[in-house]
Order: sequence, then structure tokens, then C-alpha cells
Amino acid sequence: MAAPAATSSPFDCVLLDLDDTLYPGSAGIGLATKRNIDEFLMARCGATAERAAALRVELFRSYGSSLAGLIALGYDVHPDEYHSYVHGRLPYDRIAEDPQLAGLLRSIPQRKVLFTNSDRAHMRRALQRLGVDEGCFDAVVCFETMNPHLFGEQAPCDCSGVDRSAVILKPSPDAIVAALRVAGTNPHRTLFLDDSERNIAAGKALGLRTALVGKRVRSKEADYALESIGSLRRAIPEIWGGIAVAGEQLDHGAEKGMRPDLSSIIQPTSVLA
Repeated sequence: MAAPAATSSPFDCVLLDLDDTLYPGSAGIGLATKRNIDEFLMARCGATAERAAALRVELFRSYGSSLAGLIALGYDVHPDEYHSYVHGRLPYDRIAEDPQLAGLLRSIPQRKVLFTNSDRAHMRRALQRLGVDEGCFDAVVCFETMNPHLFGEQAPCDCSGVDRSAVILKPSPDAIVAALRVAGTNPHRTLFLDDSERNIAAGKALGLRTALVGKRVRSKEADYALESIGSLRRAIPEIWGGIAVAGEQLDHGAEKGMRPDLSSIIQPTSVLA
């Protein structure tokens, strides 16, 4: 849970991605996930290994994920079936325990929300390997949080005309709005950490402060870049009320590009993770 807030910090909440953010991409989980997706596509679509790899890329580009693409194309694939195959066979032993990470997260004084596209089972296994208690976070936004309608529950937003089969994931604006609803904070005072430039760009478009993790250089839409989560305190001391290093200050002009109707969309609500 959050420690006493830093009164001089510009942030009220920190949204943190999981995969390739709280642990490094060098762990190889991302590559293993791609291989498992390819095998799933081979089995469900009757594709060759080469075609499955190409199809995975096509589905990601067109629909945001292979699961979203399969459902959109009419395949009868339940999320639990997909995640059980794709995530259930991952080499989790490659994720090393990180006591420093647990301490770092506990030291963050703001409200902390874990924001991942992954399903809850994968999230918990990854956190367990890292040695991070799920209770360290004030809330969790994962696949099930963003897609309750795929499990026969109420959609994440009360909007008429919502496609009941649509899969909501980052970088969709709907996914980020769902996270902000859970966070219950002003987007301008919310810091979003993610390893994906697409996700960072989507967050910036909705007015969030953004930090690209796993990179030496900022993308156009990132306010910060940090090589690893371990350098968070040095890269963004403002979290703890510190002073930014020259060249790493927040882009306070970014608020001008925020969607004018966002404040009416995002209201604190009780969304269960």
C-alpha cells in the first residue's frame, strides 16, 4: 500500500506495467510468449509455423493482440483457453527474485496501480517469482478487469453500442480510461510507466505523464526514459518530492493536448480487479 504521500510531488498515482517493466525483457518471457502464441495459432488455424508467425504479427498490428484478432475474425476462443496455453507454459523460472524492487515499490508514497494486459494468473505467477506481494499495490488492472464482458459480466464502461465481443487492451484508450477509473486520480497527476512506445503514446494522448522503461532515449511521447525499473528513483525523483535532473523535467505543456471531454469520462468508480 502507498506510504504517506510526498506533498511536493506532482504525482498522486503511479500506474506500473508488469512484463518487461517490473522485470527486464532479457528474461526472455516475451520471446517465449510469442512462441506459444505461434503454436496456438498453428493448432487453432491449421497454419504452418511460418504462417503462424506472420499471422501473429498481422493480428497484433490490426487488432492489438492475437486473441483480439481471433475473436474479431469469428474464432470461438475463450480468453481462459488462450491464456492457459500461451501463459501456462512460460518459463517463469527465468524471472529472478528482486528484493530491491519490492523495497522500491513499498517506498513509492503515491497510490500504486499495477496495469497489465496479462491475465490475473500470469500476473500472480510473475509477481511471485519477483518476490513482490500483490498487496503492495493499491489496485490491479489486468485482462479480467478490462474485459469483464468476455466473462459474462458488466462491460467496463456503460456505453451503448459497445461490441460485447471486443477485447480491450493497452494501447486502446478504453483500457487506459478503465485504469484511470480504478486509480480515481487526475490524469495530469498520474505517472504511467510502460516498456511499449505504443502504450506510452496512448497514455500521453489522454494527458498522463509517461515514462518509457527499458530504453536509454525517450520516445516522442515519453516524459522520461529509464533503462530499468531499478533506476526509477534516480530518473524520476519527483515521485518522492525530489528535484528533476536537467533535461528530465516533466512536459507541463502536454496538458494542452488532452482530450477536452476526458474529465467527464474519468470519474472514480469501484472497479474490482
